[in-house]
Amino acid sequence: MINEALRLIRVFHDLKQTELANRLGISKSHISEIENGNKKPSLDLIERYAQTFNLPVSSIMFFAEELPNAKSGDKARSKIAGKVIKILRFVERRANEKDAA
Repeated sequence: MINEALRLIRVFHDLKQTELANRLGISKSHISEIENGNKKPSLDLIERYAQTFNLPVSSIMFFAEELPNAKSGDKARSKIAGKVIKILRFVERRANEKDAA
């Protein structure tokens, strides 16, 4: 789920993968692999995302599937995170529809 959250953050800020890669100091292919769920972002990279987009690290980590030392509220957090992702995808679709019109 964190991969989709990172993709949506990038899309929300209207950045191409190449532009974000330059800002983060990593390759475009690394961004692509993370967004496709083939690689997990390191904590260092999540911190760079947070700094780049002026977000708290905790807001990004909310979407991490596995949190170290997670408590019993994990199921609720996972459901809420999933709902937030669905809302963000809806917003993305609406923005794309407006752009196409």
